[in-house]
Amino acid sequence: MYFVIMGCGRVGSTLALALEQRGEQVAVIDQDESAFRRLGPSFEGRRVTGVGFDRETLVRAGIRDAYAFAAVSSGDNSNILAARVARETFDVDHVVARIYDPARAEIYQRLGIPTVATVRWTADQVLRRLVPQGAVQLHTDPSGRVTLAEVPPHRSWIGSPLRFIEQETGARVAYVTRLGEAMLPAADTVLQEGDLLQLLVGTDRLADVEAQLAAPKPAD
Repeated sequence: MYFVIMGCGRVGSTLALALEQRGEQVAVIDQDESAFRRLGPSFEGRRVTGVGFDRETLVRAGIRDAYAFAAVSSGDNSNILAARVARETFDVDHVVARIYDPARAEIYQRLGIPTVATVRWTADQVLRRLVPQGAVQLHTDPSGRVTLAEVPPHRSWIGSPLRFIEQETGARVAYVTRLGEAMLPAADTVLQEGDLLQLLVGTDRLADVEAQLAAPKPAD
C-alpha cells in the first residue's frame, strides 16, 4: 500500500519509518528540506519539499495513488486543511489529522476527519488508524475465558447505537476511546467516526466477533 505523510517532525518521521519497515511505500512532505534528515539515509521513500495542503505538492507526492494520508505537521490549520483536501479533492478514504487544540479536534471529528489531540498523540495511534490491524487483545482474565479487545468496525457501523452492536455481536462494550479519552458508554451512546471500540468478549468468540464487525453492518 502507498501512504502520504505531511510533516517530518518526530511523529511524521517515526510513522514513515514504521510504515516502511512494514514493507509499505511512503512519501513524506515537509516545507523544510532539512527536516528529512530525521528519516536517515536508509529511508527509501519519497521526500517531497512543499506545502502539504497545496494540490500540486500532493500530486507530486502521489496522493492519487494513496491508500491513506496523515497530516502531522506542527500547525492545526495546515493539518486540517491538508486532510480535507486529501479527503474531499482526492477521495482518500483513510485520513488522519493531528490537532493541538482538543476542542477544535472534536469539531473536525464531527466533520468526518479522524483527529487526535497532541497531548495524547503517538505515532502508534496514527498507524493503527491508517492501517487497521484487526482485533488487538488488551487483557485476558487468568482463566483465559474472557478477553478485553480493541476491535475495529467496518465504516458502515458508524452511527450505530452501541446497544445495537452488543445485540448483533453478543459482546459487551466495555468503553469507547473518543478523541484520545476513554468514556463509559451510556444507554444512548452512538459510535462516531474515529472512535476506538473496546469490547469484552468470550475468548473463543473473539475471531467471530472480529469478522462480524469487519463486515458491513446488517440492516437495523
